[in-house]
Amino acid sequence: MDLLSNLALGFGIALSPFTLMLAVFGCFIGTIIGALPGLGPSNGVAILIPLTFSMGLDATSALVLMTAVYYGAMYGGRISSILLNIPGDEPALMTTLDGYPMAKAGKAADALVISGVASFTGAFLATIGLMLLAPLLAGVAFLFGPAEYFALYLLAFATLGGMASNNQAKAAIASCIGLGIAMIGVDNNSGLPRLTGGNLHLYDGVDFLVAIVGLFAISEVFFFIESHGKNTSIGVKLDKVRVPWAALWETKWTQLRASLVGFVAGVLPGAGASLGSFLAYMSEKSIAGEEGKFGTGVPKGVAAPEAGNNAAAGGALVPMLTLGVPGSGTTAVLLALLMTLNITPGPTLFAERPEVVWGLIASLLIANVVLLLMNVPMVKIFVHILSVPAWVLLPGVTMISFVGIYSLSGSYFDLLLMVGFGALGYVLRKLDVPTVPIILGILLGGHMEDALRRAMVLSSGDWTYLFSSNIAIGLWVIAVAGFVAPMFLRGVLKKPQRVTD
Repeated sequence: MDLLSNLALGFGIALSPFTLMLAVFGCFIGTIIGALPGLGPSNGVAILIPLTFSMGLDATSALVLMTAVYYGAMYGGRISSILLNIPGDEPALMTTLDGYPMAKAGKAADALVISGVASFTGAFLATIGLMLLAPLLAGVAFLFGPAEYFALYLLAFATLGGMASNNQAKAAIASCIGLGIAMIGVDNNSGLPRLTGGNLHLYDGVDFLVAIVGLFAISEVFFFIESHGKNTSIGVKLDKVRVPWAALWETKWTQLRASLVGFVAGVLPGAGASLGSFLAYMSEKSIAGEEGKFGTGVPKGVAAPEAGNNAAAGGALVPMLTLGVPGSGTTAVLLALLMTLNITPGPTLFAERPEVVWGLIASLLIANVVLLLMNVPMVKIFVHILSVPAWVLLPGVTMISFVGIYSLSGSYFDLLLMVGFGALGYVLRKLDVPTVPIILGILLGGHMEDALRRAMVLSSGDWTYLFSSNIAIGLWVIAVAGFVAPMFLRGVLKKPQRVTD
């Protein structure tokens, strides 16, 4: 009965005209962002966060809008993957393996419809999983003390160096950079400034929104400048869009299995949609065997990664809402939004702010239906948007970033700092160092330090207190395994190569 009453509360909020309009708007904008190569959900949400403040949205409305953008971008990433052989974002990489060959074989419309339906299946089932699992996990989280939370934060950083990253050492370096940035400012306990260099602007620390917009949006502008605005034209023709019922029926079990695999991958802190997409594709490929002809343009090869990455996107919301630990790069950005709105994700969120949680869940259920209805008949509109030249798009991104950040703080120093983070993001991406661990370090560094200090105070400095419970020990074991195991797994599971002309 509690579940039904909570859903009734959520739908009462989600079905209000204004909230419904925000969800539809977010779905549309998110699909466009996902379709444009290089932007992806993390960049899209980071760019649009300042918009939520300029619109004066409350916490529930802001979260509904941004998660609709998030889900929409996950849907949209398949469009450029199938038509251009260029993933809209990293999780959509696996979709190119069979999506682009289908498009070249004259089945572009079929591939787009199959991927859209698979995206709906994965996202919808993940939202159901979020609805059922999150309250249970929130109850378990009440058993967490300082030692358990410290181990949980460590797990989040350790798994970022796993299958979702190409190099554990670089992910570890990025995490250390983020933790170092989180230490900037006045120490809460001693009142002494740390790592400020005597600059009064840094006494309050580094605003994570400034870092996020700089590392994601501004660095993308620098890459555009380097490329001199080179564009890629659509290489395949999109015929009349129709629903391939036979192919959809053929892939029904693939979609269900991939959704389950993706959701589990998404719940793991730090793993994200890339891992969900990869595992879903590889598991279906192993089930089909050589007769499956994966990589040559088969419907199952399109359905599996799309169901997997969208399910992982929904699964990543579970640890963010219940534990305050983001399950992906985009949920790290959403966590920053919540913290800016003075909402602390965690087990108490469900009891103290149920309208936020259940309004979000109900809105996601509605958004999934909206995205399905939008992505099949309107797919030609989104395809035409791919022709928007980068020299038009990127200046708009820059303008939104500068105006948004300045409207939040009114500080020219934050604008300079944002550009500095953009330059840092550009350099790190050139060196193939991931930027998501930096964001995670900035977001969680302070909480991780507080948990460690509380643990040391309670134990009078005894470091073995960090291993004082079965939950803490289990998290430590999973963290070590999550960091070390991929070193051996990569020798067994070789990532398939992208199909090229």
